[in-house]
Amino acid sequence: MEYRRIKDLQDKAGEEVHSHNNDEESLRGSKSDSISTGSGELSKWKRKSIVTLALTVLTSSQAILIVWSKRAGKYEYSVTTANFLVEALKCAFSLAALARIWRNEGVTDDNRLSTTLDEVSVYPIPAALYLIKNLLQYYIFAYVDAPGYQILKNFNIISTGVLYRIILKKKLSEIQWAAFVLLCAGCTTAQLNPSSDHVLQTPFQGWLMAIVMALLSGFAGVYTEAIIKKRPSRNINVQNFWLYVFGMVFNAIAILVQDFDAVANKGFFHGYSLITVLMILNHALSGIAVSMVMKYADNIVKVYATSVAMLLTAIVSVFLFGFHLSLAFFLGSIVVSVSVYLHSVGKVQRQQ
Repeated sequence: MEYRRIKDLQDKAGEEVHSHNNDEESLRGSKSDSISTGSGELSKWKRKSIVTLALTVLTSSQAILIVWSKRAGKYEYSVTTANFLVEALKCAFSLAALARIWRNEGVTDDNRLSTTLDEVSVYPIPAALYLIKNLLQYYIFAYVDAPGYQILKNFNIISTGVLYRIILKKKLSEIQWAAFVLLCAGCTTAQLNPSSDHVLQTPFQGWLMAIVMALLSGFAGVYTEAIIKKRPSRNINVQNFWLYVFGMVFNAIAILVQDFDAVANKGFFHGYSLITVLMILNHALSGIAVSMVMKYADNIVKVYATSVAMLLTAIVSVFLFGFHLSLAFFLGSIVVSVSVYLHSVGKVQRQQ
């Protein structure tokens, strides 16, 4: 009898120990899962922060580097050669991305470079449009300062939206139309010049070039999207590669037409400086940064980068170029930032 009681006590103690061990293992497992989840969230947050920072720095420094690359108010290098190198770098980046895909996934019909004349014949149109737009962005600085350029280039949001409606038949929400009106008001406010006889800081030629650039950029963007959606399974790096190849071809023609004598007599890299090299890298990496935002972040990051870039460009320009940061510019920048945010919200609501 006594033996049975002792046996029962031993069994009960064994069950308690076993139960305690199971609880410990369960607690350890849940703790491990929690740590793993927390680590994943932290890694995602870091990646998003890096992408946001990169896009903000690249966007804000783009106009600054172009203006900074000038000497005594003019470009000592050939802008056509700079554009050619930008397209060549982007082409190399696309090839590097494809090489990685081929190594990991193998070569398929959707990621191989070989193509048909019918498929490749659509790329010259956007390539030609981007050529003109990219050349204009150098000449516009004869009429616009770096902060003004950052403000005015937001006109491409309006041109893209309107062309989406006309070409792709996509409806725009009421919020997006309201954002367009706000954007125009913000751009005008930022350009007000109360200390001069001229109402606006930027002359008519600057506004005209900004509008033409916005139309070219918008049409090229919409046309490129239509090409991509024509064959959605096609790898984006292959499509980008062929677009950049035609960009190189058109820029080579521009070199022959516009800067042949200068390049033949002084060399391809004449007038280049460290700032020129940084500017070329900036233009080439900006496209990759936008792609990274699409993959690792969201549209709000683009809005944030655009808004911060306008103010950063203005602040840096105060020290580098003696820019006067007026109340009108500050208020106009805020209005433009709000309009860009509203356009982003309206776009999300329309997609839902």
